[in-house]
Amino acid sequence: MLVAGFPAGSLGANCYLVAPGAGEQCVIIDPGEDAVPGVEEVVREHKLQPVAVLLTHGHVDHTMSVVPVCGDYGVPAYIHPGDREMLTDPQTWLGIAPGTPIFGRSKFVEPSDVKELTDGVVLSLAGLEITVDHAPGHTKGSVTFRTPELQDIPQVLFTGDLLFAGAVGRWDLPGGDREELLASLARVCLPLPDETVVLSGHGPQTTIGRERATNPYFSEVIGHGLTEAAPPQIKPRGM
Repeated sequence: MLVAGFPAGSLGANCYLVAPGAGEQCVIIDPGEDAVPGVEEVVREHKLQPVAVLLTHGHVDHTMSVVPVCGDYGVPAYIHPGDREMLTDPQTWLGIAPGTPIFGRSKFVEPSDVKELTDGVVLSLAGLEITVDHAPGHTKGSVTFRTPELQDIPQVLFTGDLLFAGAVGRWDLPGGDREELLASLARVCLPLPDETVVLSGHGPQTTIGRERATNPYFSEVIGHGLTEAAPPQIKPRGM
């Protein structure tokens, strides 16, 4: 399996292209601010044929280039319905007034073809089997994407802003919730094998084993018994 990633934009959001190998179809994960040149370079270098854009969540640093990328390759964008509104109104979900310029842009539109993700669905795209897990906490519609173990290649988990090397995503923006994030960490990440490779929305590569041993939020989840077998009781939030 080929995975090529690069940080883009002023916030260094990681964009990934994933394919069975060079010269084959691929998916593009989280094309954010200024990601178009990097996508074009990876596509050209490895002779790839994009078939879809997958979004881990709706924050604009991960979606800024979704319209041009989808348009350039004529492909759909996949996003969880909980975050779909962010494609056209990212400002509200960052706690700022609608129409406020972000990265120099004030108006946002959806790609022409948007498909909604559901928890547990397995996407068959580009010759890959990609499992989607709903993982709210950073945003209401955050998801992770997971590829299976293949012979000598461990499974890979694209975590967006749920889990980073040594940290987790922030929960203080609209739609964020600390208890939901910890519950997602327990349900989605904690049960995975130690050798699972973690490719996050910002920062370097890590593994589930390394995070289990060193990440203070993993320690908190384990210490409070937030496991798949004993999920926490999360109080609903609303008006």
